Parts: sequence; structure tokens; C-alpha cells
Amino acid sequence: MITGTVPVVLDVDTGVDDACAIAFAALHPRVDLTAVTCVGGNAPVDDVVRNTLIVLDAAGRRDVPVARGADRPLLETPVDARHVHGADGMGDLGWAPSERTADPRHAVELLRDVCAAAAESGRKLTIVPLAPLTNIALLLRTHPDAVAGIERIVFMGGAAHVGNATASAEFNVFHDPEAAAIVLGACHELGIDVTMYGLDVFYDPVITREQADRLVAGGHHGAAELAGRLAHYQCDRFGGDAATIGDAGAVCAVVEPDLIRTEVLPVRIELAGAWSRGRTIVDRRDWTGDLAHDPHGEAPVRVAVALGVDAARAARLWYDTLLASTTSPGPAEPTERSA
Repeated sequence: MITGTVPVVLDVDTGVDDACAIAFAALHPRVDLTAVTCVGGNAPVDDVVRNTLIVLDAAGRRDVPVARGADRPLLETPVDARHVHGADGMGDLGWAPSERTADPRHAVELLRDVCAAAAESGRKLTIVPLAPLTNIALLLRTHPDAVAGIERIVFMGGAAHVGNATASAEFNVFHDPEAAAIVLGACHELGIDVTMYGLDVFYDPVITREQADRLVAGGHHGAAELAGRLAHYQCDRFGGDAATIGDAGAVCAVVEPDLIRTEVLPVRIELAGAWSRGRTIVDRRDWTGDLAHDPHGEAPVRVAVALGVDAARAARLWYDTLLASTTSPGPAEPTERSA
């Protein structure tokens, strides 16, 4: 468990589980949520911006700047996951949009600025991408000096063993595999520590319908009610009695790093395979004979890959944080904040 607060920037494609992650980051006392940047992914980027502002308003965090970023992958034709997240990208709950608008800066410009401010203050940022890595790839290639303000990157994406967008690939990496490859390569070159919170752990932390009921009962159109209704949406959509907190698990692991079991392993992004494009190729071989005879050699990029999670503890951390917010009378009034 960490002590003090961790300055965090989220990069999102909100998204049911992105919404759960934003709410947790906005409310947890050890997370200093500095900014949220948006990218097309689960839904088109304008829907992502709208959804993100709704969540932050519900959490009483209108002080957090939100910026619109890339609306498409670097090379790929855009796809979305509205078959999972609803036509609006956030469970079709029909919540009214925020009265505020996004920061006038492009997401990459906001990321550049908050990284520069972090470097100047000496409080480096943990960047948590929960979406395709397009914005982060653009940041690290166009503003490599941003590294001075980055402590580490914890991204939700990839997997060692499974896929969901295809049999091989996880959605966030599949959506923009070139961006994922650029980010991993840039982090290797710039000396940025990277943790991959992928599908090997993503689905394990869950909350029950009964817990969702209790969150909804908090009412006040607050973050807990929103999160509870999104959990209900998941249960109904997939016909179960429990809902994953999904992306929120990656933010929980920032607050309590020992929630996940990681191994530092070589990782490559498959860019060419007909059936495997977007796969994170995680090298778990331990015999030098195989490695020595591999014509590709070992990948130079090494990533802390999450291979296990204390699911019950992660879910409890998330649930308790959201439930605690129901003691508040509702969303706070807007306050000014500059990045």
C-alpha cells in the first residue's frame, strides 16, 4: 500500500468500465486526479468526452480538466465496442450531459502541459491509459521531453494468454496496434517503467447485483449511483449476477500495487499477422537454448505483466470507495483548476 497521494492522469475511451475507473480515481483520497484525456475506442471520441464529463460531474470533480484527443487510430480504420458498452458508450442510461465543455487544448497538448508541470514540481505523474494508446504514442513521439514528468505508465491492455477483440488480441491494443508498439518502444528508449494490466486479470474483480443495488440506493445522481447502474447494465447485458470493475482494477493497482502479481517479461506487439494482429506477445520462455536459436531474438522491451490479482480485495477497495461517497449530499459545485 502506498502512503500519501499519487498524481494520476487517466487516458480513457469511456466506456462502462472506464466510467467505473474514473469514478474511483476521482473519489479515492490517495489519488490526485490531475487530468483526464479522451481517445476514440469503445465509442467515438465525442461520445467519450461527453461520458467522461458526466462521470466527473457525478463525482463532484468538475475541477479536473478533460481534453479531446485522437478520433481514430494511427493507421487502422476505427472500430468501436458499442455492442458491449451501449449505443452511447456508457450503458444507455440517459443521464443528462454536463454543462461544462472540454479543455480547449488537444489531449496531447494537455498531457504535455501536465507533464511539464509535474517535472517542475517534482511530483511525477503516473499515467494510466485505459484505452487505445493513440494519444500516448503521439505524446511520447512529439514531446519526448514529457518523460521528465512521468513516473511510470500503468496501462490496461493486452494479455499473455487470451484475447477478446479477436482470439489473439485484446481490444485496446487491437484498436491501434501501431500506437501500442510505439508506446512500448518509446518507454524502453526513454526509461519509463511500464505495467501491463491485461485480460489475464481484467475480468476477475467483480461486484454482485446486491452490491450494485446498494450503490444505486446512494442516489443523489452521484458517482455511486452511476457506478451501480452501470454494474446493473453489465449484469443484464451478459446475463449474470456479477459485474467486473474492469479498467478500474488498473487504478486500484496504482493505489495498492501489491494487489497484482507481476513478472517483468519481454513483450512485442504483433503488427502483421492475419489472425494475430494486435496480439501482445509475452515471452515466458526460461531456457536459453530456445532463446539462442530464435531467429527474432528476445524482445528488447520488458514490461511488468500482471499475471494474477487479489480479485476480492481489489473489488472491495473499489466498492468501499464508491460506497463511502454516498455519505456526501451530492456532486460538489464547480471549482476552478488550472493544469
